Amino acid sequence: MEDLNIGKKIQSLRTQNKISVRKLSSLAGITPSMLSQIENEQVNPSINTLRAIAAALNAPLYHFFQEDSDDQPVVTPDARKTIGRKDEPDVIYELLTPDTRGSIEFCMMVIPPCSSSNSSPRSHTGEEVAFFYSGESVELEMDSRHFTLRQGDSVRIPPRTAHIWHNHGNTPVQVIFAITPPSF
Repeated sequence: MEDLNIGKKIQSLRTQNKISVRKLSSLAGITPSMLSQIENEQVNPSINTLRAIAAALNAPLYHFFQEDSDDQPVVTPDARKTIGRKDEPDVIYELLTPDTRGSIEFCMMVIPPCSSSNSSPRSHTGEEVAFFYSGESVELEMDSRHFTLRQGDSVRIPPRTAHIWHNHGNTPVQVIFAITPPSF
C-alpha cells in the first residue's frame, strides 16, 4: 500500500483551522500524546479514532485518503488505500477505486471475528449498496431492524439511515460496498 501521509494531512488541517494539538485531541477524545504520534506518523489511527478526528475538524473522512491521481484506473490489491491495521484485530476498510474524486466509491470492509463495524450505528448522506462477499454470516442492524446476510446476499441502505454491521462468527467477514456520492 502506498503511503497516504494521513498524519500530515491531519496536522495540515489542524494548523489551517488554527486548532492546537491539545484542543483537537480533547475534541476527538484522545490524548495529546496520541494525536502527536499520529501527526508524526509514528502510529496509525484506528478507524474510530480517525472518524473522531475528522468530525472534530469538520472534515469528511475521505479527505485523509485523497491524493493527486496518476490517472491509473486499475487498483491492484497491494496498491489499495487502507484504513486500519491489517496486523491487528480492527475493522479494515480498503478503497477499491483509484481515489475518491469520482461520483461513486467502491470499498471493502473486513470485520474481525466477534466484532462490529463501529461502536454505535452511523449514517451518511450517500446511498449505499453492500454485497456480502465472504465469511460465515454478517448481521446488519439498520434503523433498529436486524438482517442476517449470507455469502452472496446484497442490501441497499438508503441515505441517512443509521446502520452498523456485526460479525458474530469466528472468522473475518468481507463486505464490499458502493456509496454515492463518496463519503468515505
